[in-house]
Amino acid sequence: MIKKLFIIAIFTCSLLSGCMSGNQPENGNGKESKEATASPEKDLQELIYSVTNKKVLATNLDVPWSISKYKDTFFITERSGHIVKVDEDGLRREDVNLSEPLLVYGEGGLLGMVLHSEFEKNGLAFIYHTYGTEQEVKNRIVLIKYDQDKWSEQDVLLEDIEGAVFHNGGRLKIGPDNKLYATVGDANKPDLAQDTDSLPGSILRLNLDGSVPADNPYPDSYIYSYGHRNPQGLSWDMETGEMYASEHGPSAYDEINKIEKGGNYGWPIATGDEHPEGIQAPLFHSGTDTWAPSGIAFDEGVLFVASLRGEMVREFQLDFGQQATLWNENGRIRDVFKDANYLYIISNNTDGRGNPGPDDDQLIRLEISSE
Repeated sequence: MIKKLFIIAIFTCSLLSGCMSGNQPENGNGKESKEATASPEKDLQELIYSVTNKKVLATNLDVPWSISKYKDTFFITERSGHIVKVDEDGLRREDVNLSEPLLVYGEGGLLGMVLHSEFEKNGLAFIYHTYGTEQEVKNRIVLIKYDQDKWSEQDVLLEDIEGAVFHNGGRLKIGPDNKLYATVGDANKPDLAQDTDSLPGSILRLNLDGSVPADNPYPDSYIYSYGHRNPQGLSWDMETGEMYASEHGPSAYDEINKIEKGGNYGWPIATGDEHPEGIQAPLFHSGTDTWAPSGIAFDEGVLFVASLRGEMVREFQLDFGQQATLWNENGRIRDVFKDANYLYIISNNTDGRGNPGPDDDQLIRLEISSE
C-alpha cells in the first residue's frame, strides 16, 4: 500500500510540476540513429527502487550472456562456449560438450541458459546455441546435464532454427506453466517474422521434453507469438501469469511488450506507436532513442531491463506507464536476475561494441530497496 501511494505521488508530481526529464539520444546495433526528439515515455526523477549497495562477484568474464542461479551458485554462459560457475570458491570455467560444434559468429555462440525446474534432482539445464557455418547459420535448443564440473548434451529439443550473423534471439526461460520459452530473432530476414510457418521472428513455447504443447495457438507449432525483430528478454508476473518481453528495434523503436498467446507484434510492418488492427502495441518503446534492451526481470509491477546501447538498467513502472534509470554504471548490461532484495547483472563490454575496463566483464550484485 505504501508503494502504491508512493507511485501515485510521483505520478501526480509529473502532471503538476513537470518533474520528468527526457531520454538522451543514443545509437543501436552499430548504426547512427536519427536526431532524437523526446521519447514517448519519459524518465521519472524518482525511482520506486534505489540501489543501496554494490558488490562485484566475478570479473574477467568473456562476453557473458545469461545468468542462472541455484541456491548460492551462479552459472553464467559465455558466448565463446563456456559456462562459468561462480560460488564461494571463486570462478571456474566449465566445458560444454555438444554434438554440433558451437559457431561463434557475429552475435551468435552460446547464448541462453535456464536450469531445469527439477535441477536439484536431475542436474539438467537447457541451452540455446548457434551452430552450422558462416554461410548457413543455425540455432538449436538442447538439454544438457551437469556432472563433475562439466556439462554434456543429453537430448536435442529443437534444431535447424534459421539464424544469421545478427538477430538470433537466444533467451530461454521456464514460465509459471512449467513450459520452456525461447526467443528467436528474424535472422536478418524481416518478412519471416510475419510467417507463422517459419520460426524466425517469434517466441516459442515447448514442453520440457521438446514436444509441442497441445494448447499452443497454432496446431503442431512451437510458435507462441510472432512479428518480433530480435527479442532478447522474457519474464513473468508469477501471480497473474502475465508475460513480458524486450525487443531490439531497427536502430531505434526498441520495445517492451506484454505477450499474448498468438499475438502479432508487428515487425516489420509496424513499429513504435503504429498498431493497425490485429497488431499488438508495445507497452513502451524508445522512439528515436535506442535502449538495445536484453534480459529482463519482473518484481511487483516493475520490470528491470538490461540495456546494452543505453548502458544502464532501466526500471519500467507498469502500473503508470513510466520509466526511470536505476543504474548507469558498468557500461553495457546484458542480463538481469532478481532474487529477494538483490538484482544481479552482467556487463557486456567485451562483445566488440563496448569499452571494456581492466576487470570486464563482471557479475555484479546490486542491493535494492523500495523504502
